[in-house]
Amino acid sequence: MEPTTREHADGRVDLADVRSLAGSRFFNEELAPVPVAKRTWTTYNYFALWMGMAHNIPSYALAASLIALGMNWVQALITITIGNIVVLAPMLLNSHAGTKYGIPFPVFARAFYGLRGANLAALLRAFIACGWFGIQTWVGGEAIYVIVGRLAGSGWRDSTVVWGQHWTLWLSFAVFWIVQMLIIWRGMEAVRKFENWTAPLVSVGFLILLGYVLVKAGGLGPILEDGGKLGWGSDFWKVFAPSLMAMIAFWSTLSLNMPDFTRFGGSQRKQVRGQILGLPTTMTFIAIVAILTTSGGHVLYGEDIWDPAQLADRFASPVVVVVALVALVLATISANLAANVVSPSYDFSNAFPKRITFAIGGLITGILGIAIQPWRLYSDPSIYIFAWLGFYGGLLGAVAGVLVAGYWAINRTRLRLRDLYTSDGVYWFRGGWNWRALVATLVGAVLAVGGAYGGPFPADGLIPFLKPLYDYNWVIGFASAFVVYWLLALPVKKEETSERPGSSRIDPAAVDG
Repeated sequence: MEPTTREHADGRVDLADVRSLAGSRFFNEELAPVPVAKRTWTTYNYFALWMGMAHNIPSYALAASLIALGMNWVQALITITIGNIVVLAPMLLNSHAGTKYGIPFPVFARAFYGLRGANLAALLRAFIACGWFGIQTWVGGEAIYVIVGRLAGSGWRDSTVVWGQHWTLWLSFAVFWIVQMLIIWRGMEAVRKFENWTAPLVSVGFLILLGYVLVKAGGLGPILEDGGKLGWGSDFWKVFAPSLMAMIAFWSTLSLNMPDFTRFGGSQRKQVRGQILGLPTTMTFIAIVAILTTSGGHVLYGEDIWDPAQLADRFASPVVVVVALVALVLATISANLAANVVSPSYDFSNAFPKRITFAIGGLITGILGIAIQPWRLYSDPSIYIFAWLGFYGGLLGAVAGVLVAGYWAINRTRLRLRDLYTSDGVYWFRGGWNWRALVATLVGAVLAVGGAYGGPFPADGLIPFLKPLYDYNWVIGFASAFVVYWLLALPVKKEETSERPGSSRIDPAAVDG
């Protein structure tokens, strides 16, 4: 164990003197390891976090889009369930470091990419989060637009069109954006409190939607009788693989940066139990609601309406519309803050620790979320699943492969905590970069998304001979990066452990003992 750290009975590690790092350019208060005494999140906190993150409009739309693509309710539910189970594994593996060392994701990445190289992984994840922040803010603003339209009348709904959208929709988008910025500006504790009190409420809106559709459609019978358009033959399997990757990609961002939340964990058992209880159950719940509601909407209106705000807008009862969408607005704020603002705030702060605070990082996230034009990404289910989710899922799968290989297969969960913040430690590698991690990430990313096709990509794929791999992008990215990093780093590890006692050479893979 490092002389600067102390390990507690439950395995969590503390840094003895955090103040000694104050002068380092790779340190600030937000990135500092959380003291064990302040790691107080319980199983409920993590369950509530996942309920808040999973119960939102894009999660609903993700499940509903499978119905729009032709699946029946059984096929859609199977696809989502498998995806959630698969992505839970790397999520729990990466979460361990957060709870053990009290560090956020970008600091964790320094152990394998280097103190400077970690910015590559962190900013890649951050820019994707900005896209997600924009999408969530757009759909939340859309819900506000529908709510006010029901209360204010046609003058609001039929306002002048500006840049392709009604100006009142742009105004709703701006209001929703500002509310989120005000919460994040108050810091991480404000986010935790917001998650706790909204978590039990966020399901209400979706249940109201489902209940209304069931009553109008005449119960579950007509909904469950819908056999979908694909059947169980080759047409289904062509859609199943990329759809499964999209389900995994949906939470692949969190599979990297869960240390941002588990760094506050009261114990490994509490965070693991909270996540196991939280992710599969909440996503299965929202999937069932979305699938049944969308299928019921098809029975009622003759078309698959995968956006819940647009579906609610078809309802005759203004009271049902307003109550349901108010709950959905709260749900979307809760999810957006936790999943898409907290982590990039840390990531941007990691790039410039002395200049960018947590709050300023959140503001940068909000601005980039607008610049990415989320209304375009969310406009079509095929673009939403195959282009947006598929492509970035492959990229992040490669990063996850490096982290899991480095932390579990090479380092066996042992890190030098102080060295994660100083340029004179083992994680400086060469000039702050670890070429092994870069090579592994590049190989994994190219194999995963090099064959990208459909939507904005060429029909034959960016690299035609890699096109067959794109349907399995996340798995390909994760597995190939894992193997490459393991092959490159393992010889170094063996060389270090076989050297005679007293050698001055220090293992760049970094062990405590």
